[in-house]
Amino acid sequence: MVHAFSYSHNAQEYFFLWDIESGSLHNVDLAAFLCAKKRYNISLSNSEIETYLQLNPDVTLEVNNELGALEEAGALNATKTIATFRKKTQHVKALCLHICHDCNMRCGYCFADGGAYNCGIAHMSRDVGFAAVDFLIQNSGNRRNLEIDFFGGEPLLNFDTVKAIVAYAKSLAIKHNKQFSFTLTTNCIRLDKSTAEYLNREMSNVVLSIDGRRKVHDAVRRAVCENGTYDDVVKNALFFKQIRGSLNYYVRGTFTAKNLDFSNDVIKLHDLGFDAVSVEPVVLDSSHPLSIKTDSIDLINHQYEILSEYYLKARASGENFTFFHFILDLVHGPCIDKRLTGCGAGTEYLAVSPDGKLYPCHQFVGKTDFCMGNVFDLGLNEDLRTTFSSITVLNKEHCAECPAKYHCGGGCLANSLNLTGSLTGQYKIGCSLAKKRFEIALASAFLENSEGG
Repeated sequence: MVHAFSYSHNAQEYFFLWDIESGSLHNVDLAAFLCAKKRYNISLSNSEIETYLQLNPDVTLEVNNELGALEEAGALNATKTIATFRKKTQHVKALCLHICHDCNMRCGYCFADGGAYNCGIAHMSRDVGFAAVDFLIQNSGNRRNLEIDFFGGEPLLNFDTVKAIVAYAKSLAIKHNKQFSFTLTTNCIRLDKSTAEYLNREMSNVVLSIDGRRKVHDAVRRAVCENGTYDDVVKNALFFKQIRGSLNYYVRGTFTAKNLDFSNDVIKLHDLGFDAVSVEPVVLDSSHPLSIKTDSIDLINHQYEILSEYYLKARASGENFTFFHFILDLVHGPCIDKRLTGCGAGTEYLAVSPDGKLYPCHQFVGKTDFCMGNVFDLGLNEDLRTTFSSITVLNKEHCAECPAKYHCGGGCLANSLNLTGSLTGQYKIGCSLAKKRFEIALASAFLENSEGG
């Protein structure tokens, strides 16, 4: 299958053919673009049809011969080489620890019921945390590199337990021939100097939650007392960024129906000094006032286009600026598991609630039908693991001809369940935005390489 798309950059139109199965990207001229759309039965606009009919027959013949040569080389209109796939379930490589179901903020779009996950306020004990480490070691097989993510609620509300778990895991690493990496997501309110220094020392990655401009952030990310949090959050986050140096971190924001001009929020974050940014579309039921509606997709896509131009300009000027959705490796790409099944929820990645129960990922915590076991027991619900391992882009009908399917892995299973009632349902808005981001990522990767950025 071939996907054809265009991209405007510096007042110039670029034309691309993306071969979905082989993962080959071709930058072509307008004649080849139109001939390819005609050859592969891709819909042409009225103006494209007029232009195509005006092409010299010798040109169309030459182009079709070149397209045919690419087909013979397996670089265009390649056949599907993988018919069936099931992710292996015998080993776990990562746990997301819900250190506390509690939060010192009340964000307007919070999917976790103010951090309590509809389960009530709870803090993970050291015993549960240590048992989670033991569980991960015992279920990781011969995997050496293991990951532990500290999540909430707000993990810094139970920070002593975080530190105890890190120390415990490190104490077992050599004995069991394991290497642990730790990450933590924080809203930054309690990110004081000593806490920042500890996270900088012990965490392989730290996610800082900021939504962008003051008015946007304070409208949604408010403290329990209803005060805005922007000043404290930015001050603490900038201090952490300063001491972080070249180590991994990123700012993670959310845009909603109230700030559909979110490119300005990304630019504001960069202007503040943050060079690693991810701003995600909120995922809420359509009845929620902050939810993104279908009629906003074109506006959002335009924002991504504005953002991509800013991104390319910053990169071309030598700035080490990254926007999560525009980072793409055209040479290697994701591994086969990632391409076909996404994040690994329910198989190699599990979440642990404060009471020790295991779930497919952090968004499933509290959903009793998806409880997969307990860290104090060796066994797991293998029927559920089989269910999750069997869901791939190969058996999702709506993924069949999607150009981004091997890079999004079929999308978020929790979003599908929450918005369609089925793990394999299609969250259409999410799919539309993923396709647009993927096109921009492909074009940006090509332009950055071709321009020597």
